[in-house]
Amino acid sequence: MKNWVLFVITAVVVFLLGLLASNIFNRKNEARFAYTPSVDIGENEPRNEVWGENFPKQYQSFLQTSDTSFASYQGGAVMRDLLEEDPHLVILFAGYGFSKDYNQARGHYYAIEDLHNTLRTGAPKGAGDGPMPSTCWACKSPDVPRLMNEIGIAEFYSGKWADKGSEVVNPIGCADCHDPKSMKLKVTRPALIEAFESMGKDINKATHQEMRSLVCAQCHVEYYFNKKLPGKEGTPYLVFPWKNGMTVENMEEYYDNIEFADWTHPLSKAPMLKAQHPGYEVYSTGVHADRGVSCADCHMPYKSEGGQKFTDHHLQSPLNNVANSCQVCHRQEKDQLIQNVYSRQMKATENRLKLEDLLVKAHIEAKKAWDLGATESQMKEVLTDIRHAQWRWDYAAASHGASFHSPVEIGRVIGGGLHIAQEARVKLARILADLGFNQPVPMPDIDTKEKAQKFVGWDIEKLEEEKHEFKKTLVPKWLEDAKKRQEKMEVKTVSARSN
Repeated sequence: MKNWVLFVITAVVVFLLGLLASNIFNRKNEARFAYTPSVDIGENEPRNEVWGENFPKQYQSFLQTSDTSFASYQGGAVMRDLLEEDPHLVILFAGYGFSKDYNQARGHYYAIEDLHNTLRTGAPKGAGDGPMPSTCWACKSPDVPRLMNEIGIAEFYSGKWADKGSEVVNPIGCADCHDPKSMKLKVTRPALIEAFESMGKDINKATHQEMRSLVCAQCHVEYYFNKKLPGKEGTPYLVFPWKNGMTVENMEEYYDNIEFADWTHPLSKAPMLKAQHPGYEVYSTGVHADRGVSCADCHMPYKSEGGQKFTDHHLQSPLNNVANSCQVCHRQEKDQLIQNVYSRQMKATENRLKLEDLLVKAHIEAKKAWDLGATESQMKEVLTDIRHAQWRWDYAAASHGASFHSPVEIGRVIGGGLHIAQEARVKLARILADLGFNQPVPMPDIDTKEKAQKFVGWDIEKLEEEKHEFKKTLVPKWLEDAKKRQEKMEVKTVSARSN
């Protein structure tokens, strides 16, 4: 009896091992034949769906960036009106496009559509009257490297953004980061290469792991449009201000040395800097970068399907994919990990809002001083302080995940901004006193977006009407012209190539 039991157990074990071996064999075969090229991908192929013929798993995961349902404490993919949430932003960006319209960006899938929709790009009636420059397309589409290769980098940057509305139509995707022949990661934006050269570095020596962040650094960085480059005068050439380094002080020094300003604030008359989205610079100062963790490790973690391991191209907040991102390294429970992130973000936000309040008051107090007859020599130091303090505030705010990526650095930056803003207000109080004004400056009623926009002089209703007309007339024409052009682009099948 005992022998029969052992025999049955042995038979069951052997059977199960056979099933396991068969499953492993099948999975290996699936993985072996997972990549079966269907088409030849051209050198400047911008259409993500064409790349998807050869890489269906990656393409299908990319399409999930169209999902805008996830919202976190400070981000996610859901559409959020940041001016509605915080009307003070209208005052800080008065005279600049971000006080007209400032929505949180959705997924890469919507890069083109969101640029069409925002009030910041204006409402062109035809090519050449943007009013923003063509450079605004630089990070929005794989049509950008295509055009740069076809017409030249400086020529791409020249003109208004409406000039290329029918050319730039495919949202951020495959050709932005990959070589079509080898599929190796590739930097396609010259500004990043040129920024490394300005620091005396060769980006071609970057490792594969470093490239998993550098392809993101093509766009998720601070930048400005330089119209004074020798040989390119008048062209808004895209430049990263990294020549002196990538810290908030390094870039501030760079801008001050060349006397650059994004705009002049209409209330305070301060020459302002607009931080774009210095995500890579802030990430580089954090613990994850220090330990070799790339952007893709968290925002595009590996996943397995059908025996094949591949990079998930559903670029999103790691908080919506904790198991594959955070928990690969951290063994804490999901809720605890998310709460750790929120805790850091909330603490940074607490002080950032204090700095924001000081800046709003400083702009309005500066306006009062000008109204009372202050001179440029009296106001010079104050305007510099406002410029520097708001640069630090914006550096912390615009880099989105900064308070998690590098909470110590962001705490330092905000702390510096608080000190500078307080100094500005002390100086303003002295100037106002010298001008005979010895009481607190009355603050306007700006507790809603609408009230704040009216205070700074925007006719939002008119801007929205013009934008609606543009989307109804010109955008459909752009898309129709692009469709006709792309239908003429030949796509060779692999079988046709082999024949």
